[in-house]
Amino acid sequence: MQTEEFGKLLDEYRMIWNNRRLKSGLSPEEILRDAILRDLRDENSHPRARKSLKDKYYLATKRIIDSSLSTESKIKLIRLHLELTDAIQQDDSK
Repeated sequence: MQTEEFGKLLDEYRMIWNNRRLKSGLSPEEILRDAILRDLRDENSHPRARKSLKDKYYLATKRIIDSSLSTESKIKLIRLHLELTDAIQQDDSK
């Protein structure tokens, strides 16, 4: 994806997760990837209340599908979530 596409996806991500704190000073791609990774790792929750990676992926996917975003944006966000979920699983298996 190009930088402009990540900028658009980041704006759409903000519409779905409107109270999410996002880093600044980075490229839209880096901000979006960081936000998704923190969400999938459930870093925004208290350690005792954290859900599994599988549960977080399911909830994020459901939230994206239930949103009013275009089908194309939904697919791109779900693919990005899947890519980062795979990366987390690979890191955890090392």
